[in-house]
Formats: sequence, structure tokens, C-alpha cells
Amino acid sequence: QVQLVESGGGLVQPGGSLRLSCAASGFTFRWYAMSWYRQAPGKERVLVAAIASVGNITNYADSVKGRFTISRDNVKNTVYLQMNSLKPEDTAVYYCAAAKGLEYPYDYWGQGTQVTVSS
Repeated sequence: QVQLVESGGGLVQPGGSLRLSCAASGFTFRWYAMSWYRQAPGKERVLVAAIASVGNITNYADSVKGRFTISRDNVKNTVYLQMNSLKPEDTAVYYCAAAKGLEYPYDYWGQGTQVTVSS
């Protein structure tokens, strides 16, 4: 059974940091590109960051470049999103997703973790 389980969300003040984790099981994690998406209330789900299967290619939304870093550990079957200098507009539910390549449709999605940036 495929599972993607996100963790690490919570409430943080503007300027703070959070590290999200997504633990994968039930498929060959090292073969898959991984991504983080987010969905704010009343808005569409958008791509935040993506990383190739071996970690040699990363992509970021313009809104998070220089503040967020995506990484992966193919031994622990986990993908991470380090989020620094958080802003209120980063408030959203964050989802991880898995695809056979960066240009492929997503096969698997997690349930999401809430990130709230507020003073």
C-alpha cells in the first residue's frame, strides 16, 4: 500500500522557520521525482518545489526561491522542505507528491500538513 505521510507543519511567526518531512512507503522511492505543493484557502493547489529522483535537479516557485530548500534521503525514503523567512502568504496546506519524472503526472499524493504563519 502506497503511503506519503507529511509532518512538521504548525503555527510559526513571520520570519520563522519550519521543516516539513514526507515519509514514503509502498513504492520504490528512489525511482520517483518528488514535489511539494501547497493550497491556500480559496485558491488552487500550486507547485512549491520539486526534486529529481537522484536529487541532482531542483525547481522552485518564484515566490519561495532563496527561502525554501527541497532535499531528499533515498535511504530513509523521505523528502524534506526547509522553509525559512516564512511570510503570512506562505500559510497553506502543504502536500507532497510522487511522479516518475519531473515532467510526468503525479501518481501519489499525501494527505497534507497545515502551515500557518501568523503573529
